[in-house]
Amino acid sequence: MVVGEVSSSVDLLVIGGGPGGYAAALNASRLGRTVSLVESRLIGGTCLNVGCIPSKALIEIADLASLGNSSKDLGVKISTNVDMPTVNKHIKGLVTDLSNGISFLLDKAKVDVINGTARFTRPNRVAVENKEGHLEHLEFRDAIVATGSSPITLPNLPTDGEMVVDSEALLFQDSIPDQLTLVGGGYIGVELATVYAKLGSRVVIVETEEQLLPGFNKQLSKKLENGLRSLGIGICLGYRAVSFDQNELIIENSKESSAIPSDLVGIVAGRKPNSDTVNIVESGASLLSTGHVKVDSQRRAAEHIFAIGDLTLGPALAHKATAEAKVAADAACGVLNAFEPNCIPMVVFSDPQIVTVGIDPDADEYSGTDFNSFRFPFSASSRAKTLGDESGFINVVSDQEGTIVGFQAIGKHVAELAGEASLAIETAASIDDLIGTIHAHPTMGETILEAALGLAGEPLHLSGK
Repeated sequence: MVVGEVSSSVDLLVIGGGPGGYAAALNASRLGRTVSLVESRLIGGTCLNVGCIPSKALIEIADLASLGNSSKDLGVKISTNVDMPTVNKHIKGLVTDLSNGISFLLDKAKVDVINGTARFTRPNRVAVENKEGHLEHLEFRDAIVATGSSPITLPNLPTDGEMVVDSEALLFQDSIPDQLTLVGGGYIGVELATVYAKLGSRVVIVETEEQLLPGFNKQLSKKLENGLRSLGIGICLGYRAVSFDQNELIIENSKESSAIPSDLVGIVAGRKPNSDTVNIVESGASLLSTGHVKVDSQRRAAEHIFAIGDLTLGPALAHKATAEAKVAADAACGVLNAFEPNCIPMVVFSDPQIVTVGIDPDADEYSGTDFNSFRFPFSASSRAKTLGDESGFINVVSDQEGTIVGFQAIGKHVAELAGEASLAIETAASIDDLIGTIHAHPTMGETILEAALGLAGEPLHLSGK
C-alpha cells in the first residue's frame, strides 16, 4: 500500500447530494444501513441550488412582473417594477431554507455528510478531495452514484461569465438585459425565454432543430411557439450559433447567415452526464456512447455499484432521480425492487405550460399503432375562462381496450394535471374509471373528465359525438 493512502471503511456510500443522492441516503438509512454521503458543492444538488427551484421561483416572479400586460382585458390596470438584487436575495433565501431542511433530515437519519469530490480509484474505493486539496480514501460495501449532469458547453461559444453565460448564471443576474439571445430551444431555453420576456428583455431563441422542444409532440411545440411569439420572443429554428463578437451573435443555416444584436448570450443547449468527473469506469461500470452509465432495472452498474438520476438514460428530471433512488437503496439493502415505470411525467413551465405523460400517438415510434384519443379544448372549460386563458387543450389517449396510456396538455396551470395523469397510467385506469371519478368544479382537473367523456363518445360540454 502506498504511504498516505490508508483508507477508512464505510458501509453504504452515496456520491452526490442532489434529489437522487439525498433520497438514496435517507432511504438506505431507514433500511438500517450506515450511510456516508459525499457532495462536492451544496446539498440539494443542481435542482435545488441552480436549477428547478430557483428557475420556478423566478418564473413566478416574472409572472407577477407581467401582470399589467395580462390583466388589462380583465379591467385591472397594474404597473410593476423589478428589483433584481432583491429578487436574487429572495430566491437565495428560499434555496437556503430548503437546503437546510434537507440537511436536517440527513442529520436526523445519522447520515455522515462529507464535503468533497469523490473519484473511484478501485472497484470498492474512492478518493475524496476537499476544497483544501486534502485526500481521504474510503472503502465501501456498496455505493450509489448520483453525480448528476452539467450544462453542455459549445467550443465556438465559450462562456465567460459576463457576456456569454450558462443556464445556471441566467438564474441570478443582477440586471435585466435589454437583448438576450438563448442558444437552445429545449425546456430550459423556453422557460428562461418566458422569464426574461416577461421581465422586459427582448429575447431571441436559436435552435438547430426545426421545432422548439425537440422530441416533444409537434402540435404542442407549434402551439407553444405561437404563445412565445405572442410574448414578443423571436424564434430562429433550423439555425446554428456560429460565433459571438462585438455584441452580435452570428447564426447560420444551409442557406444564409444572420447577426443578432445581443447584450447577453445564454448557452442552454442541454446537459451532459457527470460520469467522467467521478471516474466511474474504475468501479467496473460501463459507459454508453452518450456518456451515460449502463444499468439494469435495479440501477446496478457493477457489483455493489448503483447509478441513478442524470447519470443514466432517460429524461434528466429530479423526480426520475428520486424514484430511482428508492429502487437503488432497496436493491443495495436486499429488498426486491425494480425501476419499471409505465410513465415519467414531463412538465415545461413556459407560457403556456406543457405537460406530457405516457404515450404520444403522434410520435414516430408509435406509427402504425392503433390508439384512440380525444382532444378537449379549453375554450369549453369554465375554469380556463375564469383564468383568462382558454387557448390550450388536453388530449387523452387510450388503447383499444379503453386503458388510459397517455396525456398531452398545453395551457395555463396544466402542470398541476401531471399527478392525476401519471396515476391513471400507472394504475392502468380505464376511460370508465376517469368518468366515474367526480372532479371538483370549476377546476382544470375537470378537463381530464371531459376528455374521457369524449373518448367514450359522450362529450358533455362539446356538441356532437
